[in-house]
Amino acid sequence: MNSSTPYRVTSIDVLRGLVMVIMALDHTRDFFHRTAVTADPLNPATTTTLLFFTRWITHFCAPTFVFLSGVSAFLAAQRRTKQEAALFLIKRGLWLVVVEITLITLGLTFNPFYNFIILQVIWAIGWSMVILGLLSWWSWNAVLVVGVLLFFGHNVVDYMKFPAEGPASVVWLALLTARGAVVPLNATHLVGVFYVVLPWTGIMLPGYCMGRWFTRDFPAEKRKRRLIVTGMALITLFVVLRWINWYGDPVPRKIYPDLWSNVLSFLDASKYPPSLQFAGMTLGPALLALAAFERIQQKWSKVLSVYGRVPFFYYVLHFYLLHTVLVIAFFAAGYHPAQIAQVPFWFRPADFGYALPGVYLVWVGVVAALYRPCLWFDRYRGTHRQWWLSYL
Repeated sequence: MNSSTPYRVTSIDVLRGLVMVIMALDHTRDFFHRTAVTADPLNPATTTTLLFFTRWITHFCAPTFVFLSGVSAFLAAQRRTKQEAALFLIKRGLWLVVVEITLITLGLTFNPFYNFIILQVIWAIGWSMVILGLLSWWSWNAVLVVGVLLFFGHNVVDYMKFPAEGPASVVWLALLTARGAVVPLNATHLVGVFYVVLPWTGIMLPGYCMGRWFTRDFPAEKRKRRLIVTGMALITLFVVLRWINWYGDPVPRKIYPDLWSNVLSFLDASKYPPSLQFAGMTLGPALLALAAFERIQQKWSKVLSVYGRVPFFYYVLHFYLLHTVLVIAFFAAGYHPAQIAQVPFWFRPADFGYALPGVYLVWVGVVAALYRPCLWFDRYRGTHRQWWLSYL
């Protein structure tokens, strides 16, 4: 077990902060854009360029966040024995699953009856941490082998048939195949399975293995070179697979009659579930950004690192703040209490919303409002040692 002296990698905090800020744009669009619940922003046939890239840029957030969760898990493990680190990952993973179902679902929906439970990135991270804990208890090599198999091989299931009904079908949906599936629990309660587990585990496990590059004694220039080479390799893999249009995405790329629509189609790799093409498209630039942010010391990077040091705190808080603003906008727009109960988000009628400039204005305001709370919590966590802080 290595020294317990606190050690942070600036580039990780800055990149994580950047993706947290961009992530809030997508959720702001979900709540406030006038066509968010009625149209696909990534459909080249119906979208606009600004709307497409408003949605597309947020694709980088979840895979980068999951990957960095793996890196952070490795670095945190250096302060514990192998067994202690593995057990902590398992416990924290199960705790995150509970938080997703309860606290985050409530923040998203504002529905106290939980008629629609939403399983998203925290759910996937939670189960991925459980799997990572079990594998790392065995060995680092086990994490590497399973990570490589899942990362490069999970799209093999695109050519397989799975049960269409019964409990087995639900298990496969949750583990591998769901593309935004909605599963009924009973006549009044639904579960939205938007993040399947194993493809996201295939992103976290390589992050854990690459955590070795971010340890205190690893040469910074060597890390930077490896990040650049790996990032370029992933981008090349994305371009080649996307061009061949045969493997690496559950939905083959569509061909359109005009050039710009084909460019947009080329970039529209599957996030639900995250395909190999999607992972190459997003993680390649993320690794290049990590290399670029090595030892960065700019004003803007210091601001981003505040969000990046307390990502879970920011993540939970931004849903509740966004939805509170939505409630205010709901009544200000003249809607009535009888229109509150909507699926999936209360206070979000299908005909409600603003144009994109209004969405961007709300996004900037919410992110700015969260800076001081995040700064306070970062300082609090740095000066207090309660056991529960390690779970946040």
